[in-house]
Order: sequence, then C-alpha cells, then structure tokens
Amino acid sequence: MKSSELSGIYRAYIACLNSQDWHNLGRFVGDDVIHNGRRIGISGYRDMLTRDFEQIPDLHFDIELLVCDPPHVASRLAFDCTPKGTFLGLDIDGKKVAFAENVIYRFQAGKIAEVWSVIDKAAIEAQL
Repeated sequence: MKSSELSGIYRAYIACLNSQDWHNLGRFVGDDVIHNGRRIGISGYRDMLTRDFEQIPDLHFDIELLVCDPPHVASRLAFDCTPKGTFLGLDIDGKKVAFAENVIYRFQAGKIAEVWSVIDKAAIEAQL
C-alpha cells in the first residue's frame, strides 16, 4: 500500500471517530486489534471510544502531524476539550484543557491491527 493510500484511510478513520460513526468503525479497525499491548478486539476498541466521548462530550480528534511509512502511521493528535469529572486520574470536572496524543498505528490488510498511544498528561496537569 502506498503512503498516500494509507494517509487517506487514516484521515477517513479520524472522520469516522469525529462523527461517532461506530457502525463503520470495522472498516478501519481489525477484529483482533491490540491497544498498548493488550488485545481488546474491535468491541473493546469501540467501547473505549464510546467511553471517551461519554467522558468528553466535545471530544474532537485534530490531526496535527501525520507521517506514513507503510504499514505504519504516526500521528500527533491535538485536543481542546472539556472532560467531565475525572480524566486520566485528574479532577478536571468541566474545565477546558488542551493536550496532545502521540500515537503509532500498524495497519494490516488496510485496517488498524495495533495501536501504541501516549497522552501528554503533564500538559493537562499544568493547566489545572
């Protein structure tokens, strides 16, 4: 797969997340997806995302940086949102925060097979 094709698939995946189109998530995420070393499968992945949107009603994934080297995609995602209650063990309770997530994906057969994700928790702590 070419970098431009993989980039297009990734951008469509982010659009799927932002529209909360969970019915089509399987077009982008493999059945046996692994997230940060744990095999959670597509249902666990969907559950994780729906919890994120419940916890952060104004959640929006903004691609700040995108690098494609098939079969991998590296992305820096920017967030400017208002989590409810506790988020990442921090008492946010409706305060607006900005932070980034650095994430690497491994694609297999055109779908996400593995994800490594790190959220910049220190940036959030500095805003509290």
